[in-house]
Amino acid sequence: MPAEPHPPASAPSGGSPRPLPADAPTEPEPPGRLSVTLVEEDGDWSGFGMIGDAVAQAAAALARHRQVTIAPHSEASVVLGSDALVRRLNRTYRGKDAATNVLSFPFQRPPGAGPQDGADLGDVVLAAETVRLEARERGIEPSHHLQHLVVHGLLHLLGYDHQTDIDAEKMERLEIDILATIGVADPYAVLEVP
Repeated sequence: MPAEPHPPASAPSGGSPRPLPADAPTEPEPPGRLSVTLVEEDGDWSGFGMIGDAVAQAAAALARHRQVTIAPHSEASVVLGSDALVRRLNRTYRGKDAATNVLSFPFQRPPGAGPQDGADLGDVVLAAETVRLEARERGIEPSHHLQHLVVHGLLHLLGYDHQTDIDAEKMERLEIDILATIGVADPYAVLEVP
């Protein structure tokens, strides 16, 4: 199961941010609803195909979903990291000295900050080695696992969690429904091992 929601913090930057329009050719989303910036921070992401397209497609599917509420002009970052980076962040912000597949860092507005147009949702940080290993173990396309974790991480930024069985079931059902709209199979289906 993907990582739990995390305390607010900022992911390190310094990589090459590339704004991605969260759109997909299948069904247009309301204009200006969600903008995702891809930050290439660390790790070997060469086996994941067209990462920018995969991330944009996942974000657009989430933004179009009727059960997901997103303020107009919302923004989020997806950080492509390594196990080492995610382990450091996990240790620093969660007290867990281990890598995980995805961490979500919701944005916290500074006290006294004035109103803003839209919402800065925060950062989703992915660990290349863990994501690749999990995809291989599950026998799925690495890009599909990446898309699942992007949707999972963005849902955490929107306030969803899986702390209780009821919340986990609700979040998993939402992920399954969103991913199905872009042709990604149920990530929670039990694989039959011969």
